[in-house]
Amino acid sequence: MSTAYLIVTLFAAAFVGFSAVSVFARAKWVVEPITSYGVPEAWWPWLGAAKAAGAIGLVVGLFVPPIGVAAAIGLVLYFLGAVVTVARAHSYGHLAFPVLYMAPVVASLALLS
Repeated sequence: MSTAYLIVTLFAAAFVGFSAVSVFARAKWVVEPITSYGVPEAWWPWLGAAKAAGAIGLVVGLFVPPIGVAAAIGLVLYFLGAVVTVARAHSYGHLAFPVLYMAPVVASLALLS
């Protein structure tokens, strides 16, 4: 395991974990946009749980690489879905946010190879 992989993966896990906590805490800067995108409030706990599970999976993947790969792929799919959701809501100015969260996950996956 390289130092770069370790650092990028821990950063990605912390960043995605922060995003999950923000959903669970119903932070205003999260709630307002996802409401405007048309995401039902009933989905929010599931979305937060998916991000939290992905963040934990990235950390576990440091010790069990297949779990890290699965978590990274799941998170990439999650954030691609977020990009589609934001685009469908015509909030093009917000497209950078899910991409920003996805970037370190993709970097982690790339460094694992």
